[in-house]
Amino acid sequence: MTPESNKLKVAFLWHMHQPYYLNPETNKFMMPWVRLHGLKDYLDMPLLAGKYGIKFTFNLVPSLLDQIEMYCQGYVDRHQELTKINARELTPEMKKEILRTFFSAHYPTMIHPYTRYRQLYRKQESCGSDINLAVEIFSTSEWRDLQVWSNLVWIDPMFRDESPVRSLFRKERDFTEEDKNQLLEYQIGLLERIIPTYRKLYNERKIDISLTPYYHPILPLLIDTDIAAEAIPDVVLPKNRFDFPEDARWHISNSVKKFKSLFDKDLLGMWPSEGSVSESVLKLARENDIKWVATDEEVLYHSLLKSGLNPGQYSPHTLYTYDGSPDVKIFFRDHGLSDKIGFVYSGWETERAVEDFIQSLKNIRKVLKEKLEDSVVPIILDGENAWEYFPRDGNEFLSRFCEALVSDNEIEVVSFSEAAESIKPVSLPSLFAGSWINHNFRIWIGHSEDNNAWDALFETRRTLVDYQKKHPEVDEKKLEKAWRQIHIAEGSDWCWWFGDDHIGPYNSKFDELFRAHLRAVYPDLGIDPPSFLMRPIHRPEILKSITMPESLVTPQLDGYLTHYYEWSGAGHYDCANIGGAMHRVEKVIKDIYFAFDFDCFYIRLDFDDNFDLVVKNNYRVVFDFKSCGPKEISLEKSDYKEDIGFGYAIKRILETRFHRKILTETGSGQVEFQVAVYSGNKLVEKWPVDEPLSIELPGRDKMNFWEV
Repeated sequence: MTPESNKLKVAFLWHMHQPYYLNPETNKFMMPWVRLHGLKDYLDMPLLAGKYGIKFTFNLVPSLLDQIEMYCQGYVDRHQELTKINARELTPEMKKEILRTFFSAHYPTMIHPYTRYRQLYRKQESCGSDINLAVEIFSTSEWRDLQVWSNLVWIDPMFRDESPVRSLFRKERDFTEEDKNQLLEYQIGLLERIIPTYRKLYNERKIDISLTPYYHPILPLLIDTDIAAEAIPDVVLPKNRFDFPEDARWHISNSVKKFKSLFDKDLLGMWPSEGSVSESVLKLARENDIKWVATDEEVLYHSLLKSGLNPGQYSPHTLYTYDGSPDVKIFFRDHGLSDKIGFVYSGWETERAVEDFIQSLKNIRKVLKEKLEDSVVPIILDGENAWEYFPRDGNEFLSRFCEALVSDNEIEVVSFSEAAESIKPVSLPSLFAGSWINHNFRIWIGHSEDNNAWDALFETRRTLVDYQKKHPEVDEKKLEKAWRQIHIAEGSDWCWWFGDDHIGPYNSKFDELFRAHLRAVYPDLGIDPPSFLMRPIHRPEILKSITMPESLVTPQLDGYLTHYYEWSGAGHYDCANIGGAMHRVEKVIKDIYFAFDFDCFYIRLDFDDNFDLVVKNNYRVVFDFKSCGPKEISLEKSDYKEDIGFGYAIKRILETRFHRKILTETGSGQVEFQVAVYSGNKLVEKWPVDEPLSIELPGRDKMNFWEV
């Protein structure tokens, strides 16, 4: 056995977070993701940690815990409401809403494996864009089955042997209203187990728990939005400077109170929202007796530069302190290893993924050698969104992963609090202000939509402060309620979906919900909400990132943009602007263009500026067509290929040509495809992540385009 002092200490932090979905104007949750992720992600992971005796650290957001408690108290979301309605009583409008939202699951792992759910999905898809037709052709039994399946697939595999879940999976179709109601009742019972399970395992010292500031704000920006210029000197800031450290203090101190109320102990550690730190944030953490915080290793690199130190002489695999707040230890996450779990391993075989991770840790151990006693590898990532991209919600991967960690005699899993207490830290004279994403705050500030949101928040907050000054006798409960809405609106999630960083189906809903929280400040003050809170901030017509072909295109296959208009009129998928709930820093493909002429279908890939098309590193691109299967191109072996029905050229860009009749039997009809990039057998990225791109290839007699 390896002596404890010779083991590599590894600390895992799983961040559990969802936005605050309660609409203050309806007192209902606008979106169902707290409930659905509660069924799938929040209970199985602490139970696994307890089962294998692994001291994982679970970082919980207080506003997420509030919402779980509210579901247990009877609050509902719209998906839940639509599920409860008797299938015979659904109106046409309700049915349309169901068709738009009840297939909101990752198709390969959460719809395709289940025959009945897949059948319902394909029946809806067969209607194309004609939602009225889809409403007409579904039977009452099919509507009820859809109500059940859209809830059933979110039950984690760990609980599928429980009643009534087991019998519903076996029954598969033709569910009854009683079946459906039993499932909904079971869901609430499952949610009721979550917080007591964390409390029990924490009190038994089997897991560690940390919290994020209350409503998940970007603390450095609450303290002073001007701090964004440290990482991006030319950032365009909001019209009004937001500099309210007292608000940041509120979020931290109320997290401390929430922790005490739930676990009857003092809060020791904190993952500041999105790993966002600054020197001022560390001082607030110290004021609240927080013993450790965590951020990303890129922040360490720039902190060392800011301090006049050589980054090459310092390891990210240890603890640091900032001289201005020496009592607070700082962890810097291992960026590469954390992202492997979050973004890469879902496309690998389980055994290979686990072996790769363990070997990576062993390689780090060899490098650290004599420094193991004061070393730790911090692994920090989203604890919920990654798993739906794994088969069976990552159940097999996580079990094998835990087994490998506990059985390896060169690795020791420690909690963040244990590491903070036992490891001697390195001193940092300065701390760079940044987040885990590109060591800056670009996602939350700088875009016109982000800045408009900050200004709306500023104006509403100023109105509340002015009202307090003029009405010192105002009811404290009214004030507390109004301030609560301000603090909710200070959360990071609203600006996550503003701007062009993350485009998804719910941007407009997040916009609506953000403005609803600000509007809710005014009624108790006897003031009408201002008109700017009635107008959308999000402008989808500007941010539209998928466009369809507008004319026939016949490009020259040479791997270059031969002339400016060569691909003019092609369809376009903007990978840089498309993003889901999880953010990935590095991308290989920047843009996907697609077009067709009478004979062929064409796809062009533009690569990120940082991707070296010369070195290529054993990269290959796979075009996965639903109709005819995958077509693979090795970037390493060939710059040009012409085959029967298929050709490509690689130089500065990748241009491909597919004869229409190898894609569809007639050469016309719907073509669906995704583009995946591999390095060897490792999946690097896939576009689109969820649903494939779908293009209608018209017959020769129907190729009509409006042209200017």
